Amino acid sequence: MSSVAEKTARELLSIAGVEINGNNPWDMQVNNPETFARIMRDHSLGLGEAYMDGWWHCEQLDEFICRILKAGLEQKVKKNHKLLLRLLWARLVNLQSRGRSQQVADVHYNLDNDLYELMLGPTMSYTCAYWKDAKILDQAQDAKHELICQKLQLKKGEKVLELGCGWGGFAEYAAKHYGVEMSCINISKEQVKYGKERCKDLPVTFHLCDYRDVSTFNPSGQQFDKMVSIGMFEHVGHKNYRTFLQIAHDNMKDDGLFLLHTIGGNQVTNTVEPWHGKYIFPNGMLPAAQQLSVAMEGLLIMEDWHNFGSYYDFTLMGWHKNFVANWDKLKDRYDERFYRMWSFYLLSCAGMFRARDAQLWQIVLSKHGRSGAYISVR
Repeated sequence: MSSVAEKTARELLSIAGVEINGNNPWDMQVNNPETFARIMRDHSLGLGEAYMDGWWHCEQLDEFICRILKAGLEQKVKKNHKLLLRLLWARLVNLQSRGRSQQVADVHYNLDNDLYELMLGPTMSYTCAYWKDAKILDQAQDAKHELICQKLQLKKGEKVLELGCGWGGFAEYAAKHYGVEMSCINISKEQVKYGKERCKDLPVTFHLCDYRDVSTFNPSGQQFDKMVSIGMFEHVGHKNYRTFLQIAHDNMKDDGLFLLHTIGGNQVTNTVEPWHGKYIFPNGMLPAAQQLSVAMEGLLIMEDWHNFGSYYDFTLMGWHKNFVANWDKLKDRYDERFYRMWSFYLLSCAGMFRARDAQLWQIVLSKHGRSGAYISVR
């Protein structure tokens, strides 16, 4: 089996300009001959797990992933029954139900905050930065926050609801620089704890709850001047897109604006990528433009749709650089397998965006009652 799998792997990888045990930095260096059978059997899950186990390595893993995605190798590998069952399961089951939505917080966002501080830097912003005029990561993250504030046309004293607030980076920026009052919701207890301490002297409140439970801290149904969601929609799931946008509609004033910042897929999949779903983002799912268009139909007006997905490559490489540089401060708490898992996560995602296999969208939405033209910024 291994020899047949290796021959198949060599033929497929050659299409992408990748050689097994070759001399290029993007070539795959194989330490265990069973690697090929594992990948042929389990596809992307097997590829990632074999890397975590040290069965193979690559000097430029990001470029390796970019090349195989550009060559479309995933489509050239015949789908097996396990993949078909996963697709069927995703169609039938709400993978992002209230109960299941907590899994991503437990597995990913509730990890040691020190890990994220060392990787993300002082902004603690865990979404794509805006590199148009920026040279370094922190500068690019502040540029992203400023861009969002300008697109939302924030004014002093306005009340803003943030659906999924991370560690409070945007809330802090908007409250400090624009004088708005922020209400932030999150399902991660560690992020809420961090955000409260970070913004303790600012008009920012944090609520530990699901986005579907806004009424628990807003029983009077107060409507907000503006709303924002930055990097949370990937956890919502296709069965809940309409519900999410309905909540945005119901909690926003008639003349308000809502900015949705999300990774987007090039096509409808309705399924969870196996490796990332198991180790990084349980139940995570990328929306497609078609799904978003259908979900907002008759509910919200699309005022602006901005794609700067290529910037995520730079952002992820910046995070990986920080992670590697600070590994000595973390290795007493995390083992070598975690190091390889986290590196695979960051570098494979960088390769994915470099190949333009995924996008980053900032979408500005308004209600039908809003008058006047919306002029966006870049």
